[in-house]
Amino acid sequence: MNRALLPAIALAVTLTALPASAQHLHDADIAAPATPTTPSPPAPDHAMAGSAMASMPDMASMPDMAHTHTPRVMQGALGPYPMAREGSGTSWQPDTSAHAGLHRMDGDWMLMAHGVLDVVGDHQSGPRGGEATFASGMLMGMARRPLGGGTLQLKAMLSPDPAMGPRGYPLLLASGETANGVDHLVDRQHPHDAVMELSASLSHGIGNSSSVFAYAGLPGEPAFGPPAFMHREAIRDSPEAPISHHWLDSTHISMGVATAGVVLGRAKFELSRFNAREPDQHRWNVETGALDSTAIRASWNPLDSIALQASWGRFQDPEQLEPGVDQTRWSASALFARDVAPGWKLASTLAWGRKSTDHHGARQDDNAFAAEASLAHGAWTLFGRAESTQNRELVEREDGHGIAHRVGKLSLGVVRDARIAEHLSVGVGGLVAVNFLPDALRAAYGGSHPLGMMGFVRLVLD
Repeated sequence: MNRALLPAIALAVTLTALPASAQHLHDADIAAPATPTTPSPPAPDHAMAGSAMASMPDMASMPDMAHTHTPRVMQGALGPYPMAREGSGTSWQPDTSAHAGLHRMDGDWMLMAHGVLDVVGDHQSGPRGGEATFASGMLMGMARRPLGGGTLQLKAMLSPDPAMGPRGYPLLLASGETANGVDHLVDRQHPHDAVMELSASLSHGIGNSSSVFAYAGLPGEPAFGPPAFMHREAIRDSPEAPISHHWLDSTHISMGVATAGVVLGRAKFELSRFNAREPDQHRWNVETGALDSTAIRASWNPLDSIALQASWGRFQDPEQLEPGVDQTRWSASALFARDVAPGWKLASTLAWGRKSTDHHGARQDDNAFAAEASLAHGAWTLFGRAESTQNRELVEREDGHGIAHRVGKLSLGVVRDARIAEHLSVGVGGLVAVNFLPDALRAAYGGSHPLGMMGFVRLVLD
């Protein structure tokens, strides 16, 4: 067993003995109700599109709102709908999604903060595996205020990932980006940049249930794919990145994004121009580049508990190590979240992504599928993910692109959280992953089902 897991296991035993009354990360006060209700009618045009003031007349008497029911009625920044609908970037999630974070008013400004820091012990078996102890997570801050007939929102997100080193952490069947500008990272998950998002958005109401908006980020997230994996309620408790990341949501840290969109009730349509080039191996800086790629996305929340999206993107020169090779990507996903019984919250994700690449006139279509789910009850959360990808980077050839190998991964984990201060929780958990390989790769990986294990301790600011 990896020695890095021992502190996490010891702390897990200690926390398990704590009183069962310890609060779960997803505080019942800010989770959606068991039976979804129709949101309150939006405010008139001159005070809509995220104006928290209009929907919370008593806010001035509630300077600290982290443990109130106000997030249920707070409007989103981009349109006249519940704030809980907004995921990463401009993406949507179910209205019934849990919405954790600190909220405070300062004059006309609503200030929000949320943070997660994971310390992870990682063991990946076999000759292509490895062991590591690393820190990952994010610290997110938002500020918004009414402006004209809409809302101005500023957002920043920082990550400790670069501290783990340029090669990231061992993760079987993962690939993408580079640690040195020469070689692909294979069977490792790359670190995210220290600055994951610096963005601003502005919305304006055009009716009781409609709005138009603009979003810009450096970095930012274009209108492609589902919310980024660390924001999806079904799997955000897992410290393990998905191997489908570069099919579905790796664009969440694009170095330059401009998006325009329209909200029409429960539907949203948006267009982005962005820099599709993957971030380079220098993780502490903010890069710039031409907005030479395009993405479009249609989103629809037919019910409070369901969020659907379909998106398309033309990616100009996305791979640092494959200059001049463009990609076309497609994505579709369905997110679900609601209470299934008193005190029990179920969330799930189904997602598909495709990368189409032209290599010297030969078209290559590679697909990925992901299914995620979590079940939360009190201080405990059980989570899992099943994935399948067609990956050409696991065994590289001299011409720079290999055979698409269909591989899969099934992971299952659990975490227990305990409140240690009013706005601070500590959690301990672990997961086990089983990897599935075709015959052609079994010798390289030392068997048909190599295992991965992670134990982790986390601090959550909420």
